[in-house]
Amino acid sequence: MRPEEIQRVQNFLTTKFRRADIKLKPREETDDSVEFIIDGETLGIVFKDDEDGDICYHVQMTILSEDIS
Repeated sequence: MRPEEIQRVQNFLTTKFRRADIKLKPREETDDSVEFIIDGETLGIVFKDDEDGDICYHVQMTILSEDIS
């Protein structure tokens, strides 16, 4: 994902979730996804999907069982 694209998605997420502390950080091993970070903690990944000519972004969030116990 390009820097301006990452910024647009980050702006959308901060507005939608009403949280100024959401950050998206590029991943070193790939250019089609970024880390999804809230309050300094990586909670998931945002993937870019551009199949079939339509561009969309998928948020994948992992919740560990020990985090909710």
